[in-house]
Amino acid sequence: MTTAVAITPKTTGVGTLLREWRDRRKISQLELALRADSSSRHISFIETGRSRPSQEMVLRLAEHLDVPVRERNALLIAAGYAPAFPETPMDDPSMTALRAGMERLLTGYEPFPALVVDGTYHVQAANRGITMLLEGVDESLLRPPLNAMRVTLHPGGLAPRIRNFLEWRGHLFAQMERQLALLRSAPLRALYDEVREYPLPEGGREVAAFGEHPPFALPMMIEHRGTVLSFISTIATFNTPMDVTVSELAVETFLPADPETVAHLQGGTWDVPRPTAS
Repeated sequence: MTTAVAITPKTTGVGTLLREWRDRRKISQLELALRADSSSRHISFIETGRSRPSQEMVLRLAEHLDVPVRERNALLIAAGYAPAFPETPMDDPSMTALRAGMERLLTGYEPFPALVVDGTYHVQAANRGITMLLEGVDESLLRPPLNAMRVTLHPGGLAPRIRNFLEWRGHLFAQMERQLALLRSAPLRALYDEVREYPLPEGGREVAAFGEHPPFALPMMIEHRGTVLSFISTIATFNTPMDVTVSELAVETFLPADPETVAHLQGGTWDVPRPTAS
């Protein structure tokens, strides 16, 4: 059964919130009005609290401001309306087709690593390529719910085997900071504060040499069974999500960046189980 999103109403009015989003997107009142088929006068009245927007107008403005789905519910509540988007647990029967589709996608990507994470980086599904990379990780980090940020950055996790750890760590921090700039997520903020406090692993300040041919994107260079593997990370999200949970899911795949990585993974043994997610 789908559940309503639990958001505590804020004292901040919808006009103030909309103005904050417009400022973030660097869009003028006139430009927003043209996009939303309204007038700059009406936008101004909404932002100053002189006019209460309809539910349709709130959603239309949120769409043109590219507001995340969770925050669209917050805008609606601030305007005095009920949330429009449910937040359905991943184990809900209505999510069966979604879970099955993700499993097929991840299996089809093997032997290369791929996983699905939610808005706080808890792993919802992963394939056996991920299992191979997790060999040697401290058991305490592998207990459900498995968290991708913790297992990557913790000294007992993948960190000691990542050969360009400083660069990869900086990339992950920047990714989380971009999310925090858009979402008022206490769990994500707590995770960010936690992983920033992790000490660097031994050799964690070394800078990897990329050789004669620099990569076309920042790779994650990680040692596995004596071989340094190189992966380019790609992230995909769902188009036009109508559910908060689905809107925050991300499918991350790791594309081999060199022939040596391809050969190593294609020659691996596949008698390993999938990692336990949430």
